[in-house]
Amino acid sequence: MPAAALPNQIRKAVEQLGSADIMVGIPSFKNAATIGYVARAAQAGLVQYFPDLRPVLVNADAGSPDGTQRVVVETEPPDYVEKILLVRPTHRLQRISLTYPEIDGIGGKGAALRTIFEIADALKVEALVVVDSDLRSIIPEWIELLAGPIHKGGFDFVAPLYSRYKYDGTITNTVTYPFTRALYGLRIRQPIGGDFGVSGDLVRHYLAQDDWDADVSKFGVDIWMTTKAITGGFAVCQTRLGAKVHDPKDPGADLGPMFSQVVATLLRLTEQHADRWLHVRGSHDVPIYGFERLLDPPPLNVDTARLLDTFAKGPLMVGEEWQTSLSPENAEVVEALVADAAAAVENASRADLDIAVEQSGFHFPDETWARVVYDMALSYHNRRLDLDRIVASLIPLYFGRVASLIIETQELTTDQSEAFVERQARAFELAKPYFVDRWEQPAKTKGKRRTAGARSAS
Repeated sequence: MPAAALPNQIRKAVEQLGSADIMVGIPSFKNAATIGYVARAAQAGLVQYFPDLRPVLVNADAGSPDGTQRVVVETEPPDYVEKILLVRPTHRLQRISLTYPEIDGIGGKGAALRTIFEIADALKVEALVVVDSDLRSIIPEWIELLAGPIHKGGFDFVAPLYSRYKYDGTITNTVTYPFTRALYGLRIRQPIGGDFGVSGDLVRHYLAQDDWDADVSKFGVDIWMTTKAITGGFAVCQTRLGAKVHDPKDPGADLGPMFSQVVATLLRLTEQHADRWLHVRGSHDVPIYGFERLLDPPPLNVDTARLLDTFAKGPLMVGEEWQTSLSPENAEVVEALVADAAAAVENASRADLDIAVEQSGFHFPDETWARVVYDMALSYHNRRLDLDRIVASLIPLYFGRVASLIIETQELTTDQSEAFVERQARAFELAKPYFVDRWEQPAKTKGKRRTAGARSAS
């Protein structure tokens, strides 16, 4: 979609700016409580670290009813920032706050980023920094850390490297990080981190893509951006941002829609770019920018019992989908895990037993989880089920895997728990030949077999 497709009012505002060298984009929806701090930090970062570049800050909002856009406009003006930093920039910092247009009637983070990309392209920026609007840990230096590798190092895509609480970022830890690492061989720790640096060349590449669907218009956009940067052959690095403090979410209560949009996008991209990953073996580090920061992120409470209960009820909700998608061997293991989860939940609910689910010792093996995820990707590749049904059937399994990691790491620090995430990523790499062999085989019709969980239901 070219820049001319911007609504007239937005296009006129962009034309008045002329051009820019560096831009910060902030997508938002009902973030009045936090976006003022984010905008203030972004403005200070632009002035302090890039005083000789022509800067602009763009807030793309979804029409928030809580006054989010008003907060952005009323945040301390750039001249105030210049005075407190004692920096006199060469160019005046410009700001725009707008309501972004939906894409084919669909709004969301991806639709907001589409508008931000179009504005960045129209302004011909060299570097675009995108940051979340609910951040509580952003400091001005983040702008340099995300734009510096582009401006000074010639990189095109700068992924964040955070310190996150061990139960935060579970979609990343259990799915997108190990899967993306095993597929493409790059250890990008936060492929859906939310805060990125993007070169002008990569912005144009994003705008030239023709697979911007409904999921990409929402939370699927982050994994789409990362994957398109990798498969497009762009120079990728990571940058150390320290602790990420934002509005955290309980994976069992809040992450259902996000999980569906991210994983659906991930599976579509796996199909689309098979030629880029089929022959990749192992993985390697990518360059890292910035100093290591020793900050402890705040804790996050997770309802482990709810996670295990949802997993235990999986056969009742999506047993047919498991039967269709999982290999017989993996289905048998999942069946036994379902029985273990059901027993853990039952024991925790009994008045005569003082046993919490965290004491159950429930364990969802790394190797089984890797093969389960690969089976779901194969089910989509072989068109055994519609994508929506495949993704929906993976959610209870994801809950079971997250519960297992929580139980295993409950006594460990966040840093110590990272070893479990790395162990799991290695399991995905080791299981990749299983995935590749079956991907390249002709689709076969599966015979009927007993559904996973039939034993526990009897």
